[in-house]
This record gives sequence, C-alpha cells and structure tokens, in this order.
Amino acid sequence: MNEAKLNDFMGKLVTDMGGAAMLANMILGDELGLYRAMADGQPVTPEALADKTGCNARLLREWLSAQAASGYMEHRDGQFRLPEEQAMALAIEDSPVYVAGGASVVAALFHDKDKMASAMRGDGALAWGDHHPCLFGGTERFFRPGYRAHLVAEWLPALDGVVDKLNAGAKVADIGCGHGASTVIMAQAFPASRFIGFDYHAPSIETATQRAEEAGVAERATFRQATAKDFPDNDYDLICYFDCLHDMGDPVGAAQHAYQALKPDGTVLLVEPYANDTLDENLTPVGRLYYAASTFLCTPNSLSQDVGLGLGAQAGEARLRKVFTEAGFSRFRRAAETPFNLILEVRK
Repeated sequence: MNEAKLNDFMGKLVTDMGGAAMLANMILGDELGLYRAMADGQPVTPEALADKTGCNARLLREWLSAQAASGYMEHRDGQFRLPEEQAMALAIEDSPVYVAGGASVVAALFHDKDKMASAMRGDGALAWGDHHPCLFGGTERFFRPGYRAHLVAEWLPALDGVVDKLNAGAKVADIGCGHGASTVIMAQAFPASRFIGFDYHAPSIETATQRAEEAGVAERATFRQATAKDFPDNDYDLICYFDCLHDMGDPVGAAQHAYQALKPDGTVLLVEPYANDTLDENLTPVGRLYYAASTFLCTPNSLSQDVGLGLGAQAGEARLRKVFTEAGFSRFRRAAETPFNLILEVRK
C-alpha cells in the first residue's frame, strides 16, 4: 500500500463529490435567478440578495458560501461577488461559454439511476424519450451557446460552397434536431433558405416548433417527427447532424438514407463530440465528461434501437469515417474543430 497514492486518490474523490454537489447548487442558482441577480459584479450580502430574489437569506448564506469555497465567487467582509469571467459561464445565456443551463443534463443522470441499473443488468437499452424531462431542456441549453458562437461564423464557412448556396436559397434537413436550436440559428442567418428539422421524439418537435415561432422564423424553419432512416423528401442541398449520429442505433442506415436524399453536389455537415481514435488519447477532462454522459445517455439510446451499433459519444473520426464510407460516400474530411466538437464534411 502506497499511503501517499491513497491520500492523493481520496483527495480526488472528495473533490469530485464536492463538484457533484456544486452542480446541484448551480442548477438551483440558475433556476432561482441568483447568478443573474449578481451579474452586475457588485458585492452583495446574503440579505441584499434575498431582497433582490425573494429567497431565504439564511439559505442564501449557505449557498453563497459554497460558491466561494468552490471558486465560483469572491468573498470579503461578509459580501459576495460574481466576477465578470464567472458571470459569462453562469449568468449570461448569450455568452459562448454559458454552461449553467446545461447542468440539468447531469441532473438527469441522477434522476435516471434506477433505470440505468436495470439497463446494465439487462440488454443495455434505455431510449432517449424515457429519460427524465430535465434532460431535453438541459441538452438544448448545453449545446446552444456553442452553436450560436460557431455554427454560422465558422462551421458553415468551413464547408466548400455551402454558404453561397444558403445565401442563394437552399433546402436543408437538420436530423435529430431536438428542440431546434441549430435549425433556428441557421434560419435566422439565411432567410433565403428553407430548413426542416426532424426528430423521432414528439415532445421535442413540439418545443422546436415553438422556438421557431418565438424567433420569428416559423415560415422558413419547420419541424416534423421522423427518424434518421425515414425522414421524407429528397434533393437536399445540406443535411446536418448535430451531436446526434453517435446516439443512433443504425448510423450506417441513417447515412445511407442521407445519401439517397442528398443532391449529387450536396453536403453532409456532421458535428460530433470531440474525440481522438483511441481510449488512451481520450483520457482528458473532455473525454471524461463525454464517456460519463455516454454511459447513461448516448450508448443505451443506441442499444434501444435496431442494429444497436453503440458508437458512443467518443466514437472518434476514424469510426465516423467508416460509417459514411459503408454508406457509399467517397469524401470525408475534418473541416473544423473546437475543444468540444469535431466538424466533419461528407460528400458523395
């Protein structure tokens, strides 16, 4: 027994347990508007924050103390301050690094622990629609900041000739669109084009339709319930998969359907979680997050469907290339990347 290694590991466990508890506190702060109430960067006492938010001052003192102990806030002489940098991540939803809203994804893992235990003891299947509802809104809020920051400004321009088509008027399918964040962003940026979002989860289609109406793009962005292997129509200029292909039971079948639905000179935009091709290369903080989420979400959803390939959230570029090669595509390249995403261009 190496006592120093044991102590180091116990320190890591305590840090992780504190982090898990802080995520629950983050969700609470987001829901109650506590971070937003402190986004001006001014120091406040628990009593002053209670007056601003209508919350219990004694509980706020405990919540604020946890924030200070975690480095989320500063504390001095009984007052607490949310610095500008932390506000970007915790309070400002339009920020490209906003993460507080996405913490609900982690909450879903705890809500669904018993379902996952049953899946582990069984065939591994747990469908997306069978998760706690907080997953669906949390997923939208987790991915939307990155889409806002990168999709129109960087990812679409990285594809050969696609922006010109979108400006002239293109037909676009957004497969696995969820609540429609990516669809709405593209519709706002390219008013001459028509966007159709498809998802097999009916409640998500209802929410996506509402999001398009709220954004004023409902005439150009419509949503239908369909799977990746049976969505209707042909002659698409662009078919998009945003952080969803690895969740599918039969990604090869989905890619084959896209091949048939795409124009001869059309493009597939594949956005997937960032991953290298081997486990050892993915033993990073980002890989840790994605493997942990994939255990509960991505892989069991794939196993709940036909074929059940189970790519997982850390599939990597080589395995994704193999999917599209098997489907008949001949051109596949990495067009761009971020610390969280691979952006891949696929063509016939």
